Amino acid sequence: MMTHNPVLETDPAMKILAIHGSPRTIRSGTRRLTGFVLEGAADAGADTEMIDLCDFRVTPCTACEGCTLTGTCVYDDDVPALVARMKEADGIVFASPVYIDNVTGQMKIFFDRLADAIHYQLLTGKYGCGVATTYDSGGTEVVAYLEHVLNYLGVISVGGIGIATQGDAGAIDRAEPEARALGRKLAGAIRHGFPDPKQEAEIAGNRAYFKSIVEANRDFRTSEYEEWKRKGWLD
Repeated sequence: MMTHNPVLETDPAMKILAIHGSPRTIRSGTRRLTGFVLEGAADAGADTEMIDLCDFRVTPCTACEGCTLTGTCVYDDDVPALVARMKEADGIVFASPVYIDNVTGQMKIFFDRLADAIHYQLLTGKYGCGVATTYDSGGTEVVAYLEHVLNYLGVISVGGIGIATQGDAGAIDRAEPEARALGRKLAGAIRHGFPDPKQEAEIAGNRAYFKSIVEANRDFRTSEYEEWKRKGWLD
């Protein structure tokens, strides 16, 4: 006799997108760990997707300020499509292995290209988490950095997971329960909220700082200015 399990039903209104920054793509341990996070979110009803950043064209930022003036980058690559997919998602997972005490170069280049999304707070109201793997050190710091970038974008982080494998191939598999729990926590935050006064204060402070950019560009970024005005962020 078949039984109905509503926990496993996918909520079409809840989408979680993971952006994975390892150049090893499908051979990456970080990707495997992130997959466990997404599986936990899927168990909680989320529709999940993982993007391997290295499969996309991401041109390094040259600080030309073209995006600030027009809202459009001068480079014709895949970043606008990636930003659009993040805007469509309710939850964002940033995942990277540790390379010389930081995220991979590919991930950092992508983050640098998010300047306009950060200035205009395009992902406000979403929830996210950070995932990192390392041989020995730097995992905690990289998870904190990933969460910091989420906050810059207006996203509240529900936490993160960083695993130091020390060359043990089974270390990531042993972290599966913790990773799945993080995914369920992210799905729960999307469904029920996740108040965090400290992060909320940091995001509000960032928004107050970026307000000057929005006001300075009001004559040629009119729609964005009016959106901020509608949300009460210019008061």
